[in-house]
Amino acid sequence: MNKVTWGILSTAHIARTQFIPAIGRAENAEVAGISSRGSKVHAAASELSIAKAYESYEELLEDSDIQAVYIPLPNSLHSEWVAKAAKSGKHVLCEKPLALNTEEALSMFQVCREADVQLMEAFMYQFHPQHKRVREIILSGEIGEVKIFKSSHSFYLANRDSDIRMVKEMGGGSLYDVGCYSIHAMRTILNEEPVRVNVIADIDSESQVDLSAYGIVKMESGITGMFDCSFDAAGRNEYEVIGTEGTIKVPYAFRPDINGNIGHVIVEKPGSVRTEKIAGDIYRAEVEIFSEAILSGKGVSHLEASTIQNMKVIDACYESIEKGSSVEVQ
Repeated sequence: MNKVTWGILSTAHIARTQFIPAIGRAENAEVAGISSRGSKVHAAASELSIAKAYESYEELLEDSDIQAVYIPLPNSLHSEWVAKAAKSGKHVLCEKPLALNTEEALSMFQVCREADVQLMEAFMYQFHPQHKRVREIILSGEIGEVKIFKSSHSFYLANRDSDIRMVKEMGGGSLYDVGCYSIHAMRTILNEEPVRVNVIADIDSESQVDLSAYGIVKMESGITGMFDCSFDAAGRNEYEVIGTEGTIKVPYAFRPDINGNIGHVIVEKPGSVRTEKIAGDIYRAEVEIFSEAILSGKGVSHLEASTIQNMKVIDACYESIEKGSSVEVQ
C-alpha cells in the first residue's frame, strides 16, 4: 500500500505521545521527519525513531520527500504555518481550534485551495464509532424527540505559570482549548446549527484568559444546548442527549483513548439502562482518513464548512462573554 510521508512541526507533547505513535499504527502513513526550533529536536527524533530532524520548521517544509505536515503549534501560530506549509506544497492537518476567528480560518482555507493542498482541523474525537451509534439511536426514535444536549469538558490545569494555554496573545483559554469540542459535538450529533448563544466566563485576573466558560445555545430546531468547559475543574469529557422518552450518555466522548479506546454509549429509559461498549482508535483513524484523502485525491473539502461554522459559534461565544448578553451566530 502507498503511504503518505508525514512531517511534524514541533516536538509538542501531543505530537510525541499521541499523533506520532498513531502514524506508526496507521497502514497508509509514515513519519519522515520532525522539526523544532533548536537542537532539542534531535533527542526527540532519536526517542521516536524518526530518521530526519530539522532545527527549524522552514527546513522541514523544504524537504520534497514530505507530503503532509501535522501542526500542533500554539493557536496563534496556526494561520502563519498553515500558509507556509501550503505554499511549500504540503497537505496540512492542524490542531484545533484551526484559527482564532472565522476570518482567519477562511483565509487559511483559501491559501490551501490556491496551493491545491488539503487542510483539515484535527478534531480526532469525531472519528470514534461511538458517535455514529449515538446518531443511529437518535434517528431510531428510541429516546423520543430530542430536547436538550449537554456537554462538559474540563481538566485541572496545575502549572499555570508555564502553560501557553494561559497566554491570551497565544490563543489561550478554556473555550478555545476544550470548549470547542462541546460546540463541535453539539453541532455534529444533532446535525444542525446554533442560532444564538449566551455565555458567561470566569476570567483570570492576571492573564485575562477564560479559566471556565458556561454556555446556553439555541439550535435551529429549538433544541437547547448547554456546555461548560474549564481549566479549574476535575477531568470530564462527556455529552448527554436528552429526549422525551430517554437519554443517551457518552462519558468518554472526546477522549476514549484514556479508557483503552473503548467508548461507552449509555441509553437510559424508565426502568432500563443499557450500556454499549464500542472500540475505536481515534488518532489512528484521524491519520488514516486524512492520508487516504490525500492518496485518493478525493480530499476533505466536505469538512471545511463545518470547521468554518464551528469558528463562527466560538466567535459568537466570545462576543457574548464580552457583551454580557445573548448573541446571534452570524
